[in-house]
Amino acid sequence: MYANPVAYIFSCIFVIFAHSAMLVNIWFNGNFSETRDIAVLGAAVIILDIAFFVVILFFKQMSYVLDFLLILILNMSVIFQSCFICKFNIKHYITCIICLAASKCGYILCKNHKILQSNKKYIYGGIGLLLLLVLIVYFAKHDMWIRIGSFTLQPSEFIKPLFVLACATSIADQQKKHKILIFNVVYENIALFCIMAAICLVQVKSHDYGSLPTFISIYCVGFILRICYPKAKFSKKKLVAVIAIIVVFLLIGLKYAPEYVQHRLHVDIWSDKTGDGYQQSQALIAIANGGWFGVGPGRGYLSNIFAYDNDIVFATVSEEWGLLFALMMVLTILIITAVPLINPTRSYYHATMSSCICAAFIVQMALNIFGSCNLIPFTGVTIPFISSGGSSLLVSGFMTGMLTAGQSPVFNEHRSKSKSKSKKQEEAVPAWRWKE
Repeated sequence: MYANPVAYIFSCIFVIFAHSAMLVNIWFNGNFSETRDIAVLGAAVIILDIAFFVVILFFKQMSYVLDFLLILILNMSVIFQSCFICKFNIKHYITCIICLAASKCGYILCKNHKILQSNKKYIYGGIGLLLLLVLIVYFAKHDMWIRIGSFTLQPSEFIKPLFVLACATSIADQQKKHKILIFNVVYENIALFCIMAAICLVQVKSHDYGSLPTFISIYCVGFILRICYPKAKFSKKKLVAVIAIIVVFLLIGLKYAPEYVQHRLHVDIWSDKTGDGYQQSQALIAIANGGWFGVGPGRGYLSNIFAYDNDIVFATVSEEWGLLFALMMVLTILIITAVPLINPTRSYYHATMSSCICAAFIVQMALNIFGSCNLIPFTGVTIPFISSGGSSLLVSGFMTGMLTAGQSPVFNEHRSKSKSKSKKQEEAVPAWRWKE
């Protein structure tokens, strides 16, 4: 274990203190009918905190910052979702535990970038199979979800981590250029563009326009890091031309979007408060009603509105806990995205992967918050880690594990060997081998 023991213990205390403070607020200001419900919620949250602190010690990492931030935001989510219904939300609690397990799976599977690069054909194949599954589910049920008992899964969500891995690249890959007519191209870049086009077509065909900006953000960040890798010779004119093409496609998409999309783009929520503007108008009223400090956990009106726990969850939290606490929630998610960007990653592949994931988290959160506040058209996407939903939480946890994998330079461990041993190895290895 590489973590500083003092920092580790301090982080544990901070997380437990933060959750305890929220539970105390529920005790004094909450709307729970029975004290036992608060006790069950508190015990579940603290037990999960302690159990996770113990479990992560079995994983050899350079830092546990993302793990602490993840458990902090997830148990905040458990408290929020439980207060919405004024009793312990065991379904969301189980989903959060699965999310934590998924984060460690993402960490283990994405540590070795060489294995991921050598198996990209399987990543492409996985994306193709999931796109096919999305179409099959939609045409069979005219729905985007697969229901397993009380849990629902959205196949398109599982495309996100695979698409991130497809977008991730290394410097060596970008140097494998081939001449087609008068252009020097990288075959992998062409394949990635085709995958993005296929995702757009499937999402449009299945009427899932809300997820498109997230996929586009992943692709754009990945594409920029592909053409701007260190010492790359890429013409600025070409970059401007690519941006212009993207803008043109966006304008065409907006112009020829279906009628219901056009209506949502131009709807006046205050003149249509019982129609398409219902959720947004109620969300704005709830945010104003909550003020800075909220009306109290479980005392909000917005919990009676459809999709209060996912599509407009920012407004629901703002009403019950206050805008100040909602902004602290947003800040925690932003810190999760900032940590892997300010710390050095173990490879250019992991740098691209981390950047794409952070872009997805930020865009997805922005769509939910700005849509609820009527700053942009309402899309109905979820806030990572906060909104209810099995597939969304699972994928968010897995991608957080991918971020953790990029922060653990395991391949640098061998540099700590003695100088004498290194010299012997250097003398034993021919010079031509070092050049290679």
